[in-house]
Amino acid sequence: MSLTKPVYAAFRSIGAYIPEKILSNQDLEKMVETTDEWITKRTGIKERHIAAADEYTSDMGAKAADLAIKRANISSDEIDLVLCATVTPDYFNMPSTACVISDKLGIHNVQAFDISAACSGFVYLLTLAKAFIESGMKKNILIVGAEKFSSIVDYADRSTCILFGDGAGAAVISATEDKEEGFVDIHASADGSYADFLVTPAPGARNPASQKVLDEGLQYVQMKGNETFKLAVKTLTKDVKEILEKNQIKSEDIPHFIPHQANYRIIKAVGDALN
Repeated sequence: MSLTKPVYAAFRSIGAYIPEKILSNQDLEKMVETTDEWITKRTGIKERHIAAADEYTSDMGAKAADLAIKRANISSDEIDLVLCATVTPDYFNMPSTACVISDKLGIHNVQAFDISAACSGFVYLLTLAKAFIESGMKKNILIVGAEKFSSIVDYADRSTCILFGDGAGAAVISATEDKEEGFVDIHASADGSYADFLVTPAPGARNPASQKVLDEGLQYVQMKGNETFKLAVKTLTKDVKEILEKNQIKSEDIPHFIPHQANYRIIKAVGDALN
């Protein structure tokens, strides 16, 4: 019989970074056929932050991460794993943005890799961090969610350019023996049958870099807006209900509900459905 105390994964700190430049709804009115009223009514968004031309996903991720490490009151030498969630990496496939962020922070000789899970990326990072820590493999994990979405947005497409901005968030997840500090539960899943709802067609093995890709704008994100909205409301509501029921927690006992902030209408619809 093992006398080893169980280990839990817990938040130690968080950090965030947003670029200085702001793209307002009024700015977009000059770029595409839209209005501040139309955007606000459908999304709740008034402005989005846009990275500078020479500011990349790793730059934003490193700034958020540096703040998280300082707030955790640990040194970068104590980080034993770096994970980054992004769909807009500095480089198409290698090196990983996590590796680039690690180098900028002076973190060397530890594992560092990216995951691609789009809007669910940060939740996926939490599941990985929890698994690594509770298995005893790692003690202090740096997780980073960073995007330079402006690099894959077509600013002639009003269905997408009104939504996306740039920025980064980070957290230090550490081992603890105090169960009260640990995560209660994490739930994440995927369904590839909806792949065409939100997709960046190129470059990739299906659509390698070519003149055709540029001519057809396949390097830009494409979205089926109405379908994505309906699926987001249905799925988020279902997932939250399931995790609450699994852990015997009532919705009225939750003081703060912080969803992915893609669209105020989604947040409001889910909040109403969950009471």
